[in-house]
Amino acid sequence: MPIIVNLDVMMAKRKIGLMELSEKIGITPANLSILKNNKAKAIRFSTLEDICKVLDCQPADILEYKKDI
Repeated sequence: MPIIVNLDVMMAKRKIGLMELSEKIGITPANLSILKNNKAKAIRFSTLEDICKVLDCQPADILEYKKDI
């Protein structure tokens, strides 16, 4: 899939764990883990907005488009 989720990178930069982030944005740790491990098929804009608020980042810091080679 050409969309890469760099949530784990941003979480490491902000020194926040999966449980803490899931509590702050109001989704289950299991669903956040699916997103973090690049297994998600979609993300709601409201969830992306909440993640960006908590991590103080932009959507482009989390989502990256990689062209197929």
